[in-house]
Amino acid sequence: MAERTQHRPRKRFGQNFLVDAGIIERIVNAVNAKDTDAIIEIGPGQGALTDRLVDSCAHLDVIEIDRDLAAEFRWRYESRNNFTLHNQDVLKFDFHTLPPVAGGYRLIGNLPYNISTPLLFHLFESRQLFRDMLFMLQLEVVDRMTADPGGKSYGRLGIMTQYYCRVEKLFRVPPTAFSPQPKVESAIVRLVPYTELPCPARDTAMLEKVVRTAFSQRRKTLQNSLKSLADKHVLSTLGIDGSRRPETLSLEEYVTISDALVEVT
Repeated sequence: MAERTQHRPRKRFGQNFLVDAGIIERIVNAVNAKDTDAIIEIGPGQGALTDRLVDSCAHLDVIEIDRDLAAEFRWRYESRNNFTLHNQDVLKFDFHTLPPVAGGYRLIGNLPYNISTPLLFHLFESRQLFRDMLFMLQLEVVDRMTADPGGKSYGRLGIMTQYYCRVEKLFRVPPTAFSPQPKVESAIVRLVPYTELPCPARDTAMLEKVVRTAFSQRRKTLQNSLKSLADKHVLSTLGIDGSRRPETLSLEEYVTISDALVEVT
């Protein structure tokens, strides 16, 4: 169904609309939606994926902050009983208000690049509700999410993403696939939340605090960046050299430090 009006992208919402038919097809194939799936789409834009998803899944919940786009979706899908619109800010959306779904929701979205990191951490808080998550993000962010220890992309986002989820970078998306064209390259990433964490911390809040503190001054040695939480003697008793840089430690080592700090506090 054709749109009634031409929507102008709004910078404050980070709107870059996907227009490349080939990329849209690749994403649809990656989602591989079934008629038994309950899907949540974040930031549907002008409906490039929405049109395909609503026809292929059992139910589609759409979260869109833009009132004009929300009005367009109400008009377009008002006759569909498997479509629900939430005209809200996804950073404030409580996913636990959605009805329980056997097997979990599938989460899809072209995430606004200006809020991608806080949004990912917001989603991790409700990860037990999701079967999988497939997102379009800035390539640099996806590289950080999938980074191994030792590289410049490795940091807080990658460590915590890999703590909660299995992460897979699927394919790159060029700026020409969007209107207006962003100044950066994008990529599609799939996250599958662990049902059982492979490396569980005794206190996840402490783990997040340790990682955040370590990378707040990533050029410093570990014993200096973590001195507000642990002295070098704590690190040495764990067999961790305090002269190492934060980006050289594995997730398992950060969990070891975190667990030790839980014991002494």
